[in-house]
Amino acid sequence: MGSGTNHSGNTKQNQWEKKLLRKQIKASHTLLKHEGISTVSQPTKSLVVANGGLGNGVSREQLQDVLGEVGEVEILVMPPHKPYALVTYRSEVSAQRGHALNGRQLQRGDQIVTLYLSYVNTVDSELWGCVDLPPGLVLVEEFVSPEEEALLLDAIDWTSHDEDVTVQKVLKHRRVKHFGYEFRYDNNNVDKDKPLPGGLPQVCVPVLERCVRDRHTEVMPDQLTVNQYQSGQGIPPHVDTHSAFEDLILSLSLGAKTVMDFRHPEGRSVAVVLPRRSLLVMKGESRYLWTHGITPRKFDVVPACDPKSPAAVTSDLSNHSNLTLSRRGTRTSLTFRKVRRTPCDCGYPSACDSQQPPAPPSPPFLPRSQTDACRLEAEFVHRVYEEIACHFSSTRHSPWPRVCHFLSSLEPGSILADVGCGNGKYLGVNPDVIVGCDRSSALVQICSERGFQAFVSDALNVPLRSDTCDACISIAVIHHLSTQKRRQAVVEELARLLRPGGRALIYVWAVEQEYNKQKSKYLKETRQQGPTGDNTAQDLSGIATDAHNTAQDLSAIATDAHNTAQDLSGIATDCTKVHRETESPAKLSVHTNRTAFNSQDLLVPWHLKGGRRGGSQAPAPSPVFHRYYHVFQKGELEELCVRVRGVAIQRSYHDQGNWCVILKKTGDR
Repeated sequence: MGSGTNHSGNTKQNQWEKKLLRKQIKASHTLLKHEGISTVSQPTKSLVVANGGLGNGVSREQLQDVLGEVGEVEILVMPPHKPYALVTYRSEVSAQRGHALNGRQLQRGDQIVTLYLSYVNTVDSELWGCVDLPPGLVLVEEFVSPEEEALLLDAIDWTSHDEDVTVQKVLKHRRVKHFGYEFRYDNNNVDKDKPLPGGLPQVCVPVLERCVRDRHTEVMPDQLTVNQYQSGQGIPPHVDTHSAFEDLILSLSLGAKTVMDFRHPEGRSVAVVLPRRSLLVMKGESRYLWTHGITPRKFDVVPACDPKSPAAVTSDLSNHSNLTLSRRGTRTSLTFRKVRRTPCDCGYPSACDSQQPPAPPSPPFLPRSQTDACRLEAEFVHRVYEEIACHFSSTRHSPWPRVCHFLSSLEPGSILADVGCGNGKYLGVNPDVIVGCDRSSALVQICSERGFQAFVSDALNVPLRSDTCDACISIAVIHHLSTQKRRQAVVEELARLLRPGGRALIYVWAVEQEYNKQKSKYLKETRQQGPTGDNTAQDLSGIATDAHNTAQDLSAIATDAHNTAQDLSGIATDCTKVHRETESPAKLSVHTNRTAFNSQDLLVPWHLKGGRRGGSQAPAPSPVFHRYYHVFQKGELEELCVRVRGVAIQRSYHDQGNWCVILKKTGDR
């Protein structure tokens, strides 16, 4: 009996080892396919650790402890947001012991991560050179003491609403207090003739005097904005309004550290760690030209602290051999600025509102250049969806059946990208295969809060490798792009992401809301909408839900680089009611909700639920935002796709007021 029991145990052991070997081989193939990392069978001093990356939620300290059990680790590289790590041991013998850790399980919160290790020839610990900070940006660590930090935080009374002293607001992603002058988010400026009586808090004076002494500024600021961010909250990328404030901006980080992302208009980006109690000084190019923002997430990738020197924190994220995860805490920022009294005459006119020509008339004209298209989409797509994100999301909760069928038809283990995912309505349909991206950081934060994987990205330039996705979906996105070339560029981007044989599903709003003698839900819905009106209308029709996706992804603010100047070609049409893009500039008409379209290019109203309140707290009329759409006529979407090389149309159809196509990548590009 003992022998039989032993034989049974050996059989189970052999089965487990075979299963482990299969998964190890699969992990190696995945690394080669998606990351270009080649594994070898012969022992070396270096290993790749699949599932052991920062992207899996494994911290540097946790992985270091496991790998250090079997020998001295010489190099440990953990690239940001990647699901793997690379390790080099001091000796090949230690590496062989490390290889034996294959199948080791790590506890990550309430989940278990299994490590799969394979040999690689070498590990380059200097994957990229050092990244310079944007010109004019200075970071001063430990600018205030822990005692000063406590005093400053205690002085900010979030329970007080005395508007004679300060103005307090609760925004979508943070809460805000203003001192000295109120910064108004409706026009991104200050009323320079209406200072707040209380001025700046006295507790800030010693800090500002030190800024002057240390020559970080020559003048005392007169405006303070206090932002409080909970874990997982952020702020969209922006440039502080030139006409509102002078050159210098000072920002103190209190309570917790975070990572702030700076981006140049030409695409260069720099992630800067803002340590707790640090002072960020922005002037010149970094203040006037680069956008800055904080991505909403609960963990940041940051440099690991040296145990021998705990205070040695660096803002440089380029050294991948020294990165780990940091859970965000509650961070309070104090941003000091000087109100500008004369028009800005900085050296960056392209980004300066004081030096820009007058805003286009309202309603706007159809774009005739790349610049026009960018401005139109920025104002009537991107900005609108940042403003209405929460209300919009509350009306988007029912996935469309035929989209669900497409998602459910994918094989387990497939990789699918929802380009323009909005509030993540489709991310839960087949969560094992899908990742989302959207142009709107507000909608991406909603996805994160719902537990979905999503990141901020423009549909014209998705930061994923070419030929990696088994499928893509673009639901109600492309109709938010204002020229034919920009719409075609989104289809080309989807084709780039697909592997040969991969498929893409595209939905766009249709001119034909009545098709085959059947009215769409958009036209049939007649119930009272209340303050949301047109919004719900669209959700039901499934049409405007595009808005969420579109607004963000399609945007193409900086990505416009992909598209050339302008699209005046226009698609020929028999319909006399439809504007042609080749005609002289035409004003965009404002559509009447739940009626047939009388133009292909139009503005669709969105009535923000609940409205806003004035000082008397009496209900004010609901704010109305206008979103740009290009509605597609029959055959137009197919004609657009035919122009894209390397894809073939498998099927096209009409679905509840939308034109739809399924594309297959042929590989002939």
